[in-house]
Amino acid sequence: MALSPYVLAMQELFRANTRSREFPAHGAKVHSVAWSCCGRRLASGSFDKTASVFVLEKDRLVKENNYRGHGDSVDQLCWHPSNPDLFVTASGDKTIRIWDVRTTKCIATVNTKGENINICWSPDGQTIAVGNKDDVVTFIDAKTHRSKAEEQFKFEVNEISWNNDNNMFFLTNGNGCINILSYPELKPIQSINAHPSNCICIKFDPMGKYFATGSADALVSLWDVDELVCVRCFSRLDWPVRTLSFSHDGKMLASASEDHFIDIAEVETGEKLWEVQCESPTFTVAWHPKRPLLAFACDDKDGKYDSSREAGTVKLFGLPNDS
Repeated sequence: MALSPYVLAMQELFRANTRSREFPAHGAKVHSVAWSCCGRRLASGSFDKTASVFVLEKDRLVKENNYRGHGDSVDQLCWHPSNPDLFVTASGDKTIRIWDVRTTKCIATVNTKGENINICWSPDGQTIAVGNKDDVVTFIDAKTHRSKAEEQFKFEVNEISWNNDNNMFFLTNGNGCINILSYPELKPIQSINAHPSNCICIKFDPMGKYFATGSADALVSLWDVDELVCVRCFSRLDWPVRTLSFSHDGKMLASASEDHFIDIAEVETGEKLWEVQCESPTFTVAWHPKRPLLAFACDDKDGKYDSSREAGTVKLFGLPNDS
């Protein structure tokens, strides 16, 4: 089967831009990386209880600030969908914090009922949803910082996301299902049996055509947003899929696990486009919102000095070979 012109073009691009560089970010492992909507900044959250923000300058990340205040691990973070200055962190300390990179200050600390593990910001920027270890999802008004709604689920909630139209809310669960609720009513619409085992992560493509889920069965499944049917599966990984990211044009999907590579697939055909070599399991991947640059973080041990010390680096793939 002939490879598509897009795959050939991107393979040529990555052959010339095949470098990964690492940038010191934290004193312990990095759980989450995310780009601001304009792509100028990358934020990372870590087991060391802090968040870091870098500015992307040409082909390198320059550390701008470290954000302290959480009393426990920062498990996930995300940026405001349209304001490039605001991001929010979810922590095991039973709070979420909203930060402003212009003042480098925490502009709000919102107390929640449990240890927070996942967070997302609604596409319209008005609401932040946060999920905790007790499978409660709290919806917080992004302006008043007050809770608007709270849902207790009877299953293990893994990752949460709005659809791009902001009128449905999706959860992946421990039974391999995708649960879909209407928004803002939060009435159950559908439960899709997506995988035979734990359904871990979910991402929507920027074009609004597909969403993808990753599972403990090592499969990534791609779903048609309108039809809610699975259109294809990607099966090159051997371990539970922990993290997914669509490229800015919606044409590439990066997925990662405990395998020592990140799989980059062409969305429309499922063809393997590239693989990024890693030396350890990958926790988080994020495509740049405008360029074919992939940020990621692994479970690195700082073997040069002390194999028990975690390195806490953020990595960037897609850099020119001569950089």
